[in-house]
Amino acid sequence: MSKPDYYEVLGVDRNADDGTIKKAYRKLALKYHPDRNPDDKQAEEQFKTCSEAYEVLRDAEKRKIYDTYGHAGLSGQGFRPSGMDDIFSNFGDVLGDLFGFGGRGGGRRRPARGPDLRYDLEIDFEEAVFGTKKSIEVPRHAACETCNGNGMKPGTKAKPCGGCGGRGQVFHQQGFFTLSTTCPQCRGGGEIIDSPCTTCRGAGRKRVVRDVTVKIPAGVDSGTRLRLKNEGELAQGTSQPGDLYVFVSVREHKQFVRDGSDIHVPVEISFVQAALGASIEIPTLEGSESIDVASGTQHGDRVVLGRKGVPRLQRSGRGDLIVHFKVTIPTELSDEQAAILREFATSADISTA
Repeated sequence: MSKPDYYEVLGVDRNADDGTIKKAYRKLALKYHPDRNPDDKQAEEQFKTCSEAYEVLRDAEKRKIYDTYGHAGLSGQGFRPSGMDDIFSNFGDVLGDLFGFGGRGGGRRRPARGPDLRYDLEIDFEEAVFGTKKSIEVPRHAACETCNGNGMKPGTKAKPCGGCGGRGQVFHQQGFFTLSTTCPQCRGGGEIIDSPCTTCRGAGRKRVVRDVTVKIPAGVDSGTRLRLKNEGELAQGTSQPGDLYVFVSVREHKQFVRDGSDIHVPVEISFVQAALGASIEIPTLEGSESIDVASGTQHGDRVVLGRKGVPRLQRSGRGDLIVHFKVTIPTELSDEQAAILREFATSADISTA
């Protein structure tokens, strides 16, 4: 008797993707499942056939062989139809994708790593510009040194949990669904510790305050997030801690105002210096520096000093230092100064009070 075409069994096109094949199988498996069709041999055979088709078409290698050589190619590869255990395993996998139920295989499940931690770090303006190293104290859990994190008294061993057989999960049959829940006896660990560690009382971890050195790269700014791998929390039942995220905030400077990688600095000059020109000292990130003020400089004029700004984070080069001139007017004049200004006003045909 010839075997049916697997694509026709599932009612899908030969170019159907994995999602379409899984959806078609799920619909048929629910329809022909033995729990829904008790004592119906025909439904049981349909259930076996669609499960056999799904087992082939969901596997890329088997599907390629079947598409090329048909059923004969699968026979040549040593393929055999699934038994009922394999069929229920496939069915459990599909339902697990849909409803979140576990399959029959089960197994011990533990969190892969601990949760991440956050630390808010405030640094000075200059530290953000040039980079620095900071030592911070991070409260967290660490593996117990006495038991090396396994929670057991040295020299003792854990035994498999009798409630779940060491799988960490217990299974309940509800109709044609197999539901899995965390074992209440071992809490998903799969093992029972009869002789817990006296230092950590079986927790496998203890509370510590860890000194962590944070390397602040040059050019960071407020809002920069630095990741320190494996410096986060160690959750119970895990062997690898999470990460520590350091969020940087930068204190304001009394002179400089930062704009990205550029620095702005206001500099006061007298109206005489603005009119005649001068050589003055200005503050920079590396200390004071002499610059020339051109004659006729106006209030609000700027001078740009290239590459005197902040190093660009994760890039080469630096920003600029931008000097903003603020021309100041004296509020009090001596009689001699006032006379000189009146003489200038007369010569320039400027009306005065």
